[in-house]
Amino acid sequence: MFQPLPLAIGLRYLRAKRRNRFISFISAASILGIIIGVIALITTIAVMSGFQREIRDRLLGSVAHVTVEGAGRGLEDWDSVLAVARADARVVGAAPYVRREGLLSGARTSAALVMGIVPGEERSVSELAARMREGRLEDLREGEFGIVLGDQLALMLGVRVGDRVNATLNEFTSTPMGAMPRSRRFTVVGIFSMGEHTADSSFAFVALGDAQRLLRLGGAVTGVRVKVADLWQAGEVARHLAVRLGPEARVSDWMRDNRNFFSALSMERTVMFILLSLVIAIAAFNLVSSLVMLVQDKQADIAILRTLGLTPRQVMAVFIVQGSVIGVVGTLAGVLGGVLLSLNLGAIVRFIEGLVGHELMPADVYYITGVPTAVYPADVASVAAVALSLSFLATLYPAWRASRTDPATALRYE
Repeated sequence: MFQPLPLAIGLRYLRAKRRNRFISFISAASILGIIIGVIALITTIAVMSGFQREIRDRLLGSVAHVTVEGAGRGLEDWDSVLAVARADARVVGAAPYVRREGLLSGARTSAALVMGIVPGEERSVSELAARMREGRLEDLREGEFGIVLGDQLALMLGVRVGDRVNATLNEFTSTPMGAMPRSRRFTVVGIFSMGEHTADSSFAFVALGDAQRLLRLGGAVTGVRVKVADLWQAGEVARHLAVRLGPEARVSDWMRDNRNFFSALSMERTVMFILLSLVIAIAAFNLVSSLVMLVQDKQADIAILRTLGLTPRQVMAVFIVQGSVIGVVGTLAGVLGGVLLSLNLGAIVRFIEGLVGHELMPADVYYITGVPTAVYPADVASVAAVALSLSFLATLYPAWRASRTDPATALRYE
């Protein structure tokens, strides 16, 4: 179909100045529509990917990649679990923890998730030490009953560093007056901000020994948190640890624990891709209109080419070439514009904020400053493939119409 002669004629028609300016306008609108559609789709997908990456990174700053917990009340032999985990070359850190739900009372009362940790080992599995806004993580010393709060939790409790809070945990002790919850007064020694709402509004950290003493766990812990070098290998590491540790340990990974959340984000991204693809489809319909009118305008030329020996397939190829080149030009320009806009969107937003004197994404509302973007080659290739496919399909009907032109009828009044 795509012989040199149809290709040459199709390219010639693109360079030729058309008699009908309206057809030229429709063709230009088609190219512009494809460019705008591709730019919008690439930029939107890049922003959604950026937010997804930002949320994932902030979530994993407070949540372990892999978690090993005891099947019963606690994990007694947690030293051996640490040894098995650290023996894996993919593991970069492992640390024990104690976890209990409870109530914290300061000027006000709020529910919280109290975590007992070893400050020195916590650095290897989370970003808590780097996220401290006030105080230091090392200020959690065993026996001093200090506590580190998320900034939103401290705000809800109405406390600051140096204030005291009463922790009432979800653990009961039998007394002559009945079951009484275990409680203890702690001193706030630090405040952190992970940039993730759940962690900042509900997490509180105490020294591991203080948590064990308060809950009367002896030497047991709730579990061990493990960090891997490649977070996408967390599932494989979890399966490996489950085999090595046996049925007495329950092993989970971050992908399994947060599957519903990330599935919802992925579904939202897919739906947005489909919806914005309709913009490119509209541009493709404009391309159909442009080519149909062009075919009508070139009836005499088509008839002459037919009488000179051009076959219907070659005539069809002429207009497929013309429409495909329009689609390729629009797609390439759109891809270039979309990638450049995505890579510089953060700077553009900051420039607009400077002009209007107003922050478009306040950190206290969105917990993310600026507009994060992530441009992945696979996403760009998918958008380009959609645009090229729709542009090619848009050429088929007008080209078929051109191939059905009867030379005698077309030349009757010429």
